[in-house]
Amino acid sequence: MKDKLLRYTLRIDRHLFAKFRYVAEYNGRSANKEIEQMMKRRVEKFEKEHEEIILGEDDK
Repeated sequence: MKDKLLRYTLRIDRHLFAKFRYVAEYNGRSANKEIEQMMKRRVEKFEKEHEEIILGEDDK
């Protein structure tokens, strides 16, 4: 069975990430959960402006 969680390495400026972690903690989230929430909002916005993104079985 394929693991539903994808592990992805993010390369980012340390100073920017430190500020991002501050924002995440302010919102009561880990940096990972904050990124996940931002990604969800971005995909929702994209789909509203364009159309629903249909994924293949390998991408689910």
